[in-house]
Amino acid sequence: MIRKKKLLQPDKRMHPFIGVLLFFISVFLLLITGPIGLLYGFFHTLFKGGLKGLGEYLLKIAVSIDQLGNVLMQHLLNLLWIRKGGYPFGNRDETISSALGRNKKLGMLTVFGKGIDTVLDTIDPNHTLNSIDYYVEPSENTIDKLAWIFIKEKRILCVRSKGKSLFYLPGGKRDKGESDLKALTREIKEELQVLLNPDSFQFIRVFEAQADDKPPGVLVRMTCYEATYQGVLNIDSEIEEIAWLGYQHREKVSEVCKVIFDHLRSEDRL
Repeated sequence: MIRKKKLLQPDKRMHPFIGVLLFFISVFLLLITGPIGLLYGFFHTLFKGGLKGLGEYLLKIAVSIDQLGNVLMQHLLNLLWIRKGGYPFGNRDETISSALGRNKKLGMLTVFGKGIDTVLDTIDPNHTLNSIDYYVEPSENTIDKLAWIFIKEKRILCVRSKGKSLFYLPGGKRDKGESDLKALTREIKEELQVLLNPDSFQFIRVFEAQADDKPPGVLVRMTCYEATYQGVLNIDSEIEEIAWLGYQHREKVSEVCKVIFDHLRSEDRL
């Protein structure tokens, strides 16, 4: 059994008896209070917000049901919709459509999975890809990281760790309680001995891809920021090489960085 943890940390395991007990309590409350709450919510949102308010209320319910289905049917979906090594269904923060979209990007859908994806895309073009939630709590299948993007003359600053062959964007993981700004500033100071200017931080977007040197289905989720810096770039003991890479060097970087390179190329920045 797992218990929810905050601050973008994986769930914590708890005694299975508690899980069984909470399951029966939650089902009982849902069956008893659910219909009453739904009926009240229906008329409350209709009178307060009109059809728009009612639509938003029902959409929230639909998303919650989708998340429930992702947990409830995870073993069946993992068997029928994705190939071995795909991104698994079952993250309770994520909808079925989001997990389906991740597997579509990875090319891990089975015939059944592709069929469902086609149906959804017919109803809503690019539904599964647009449904990917890059802000769900990480699980054992998601490595959550931050990265610094610094571009000069259509070349991007990259580093390579000792013993590794691929380059990656400088950055790292958050410590408990750290904000993105604080964590990324700390990581860059440790890796490159420079200080990022806090007033210059600009969020780019979140990127995701198969993690290098990890089993299939384990993803790296990289939240990227641009910022200027103070000081002189100087690598630490864990970094073997610093390089300014252009788009022509795409094959030298990690899988998630390839996705980032493609995005920057589409904006004519690389």
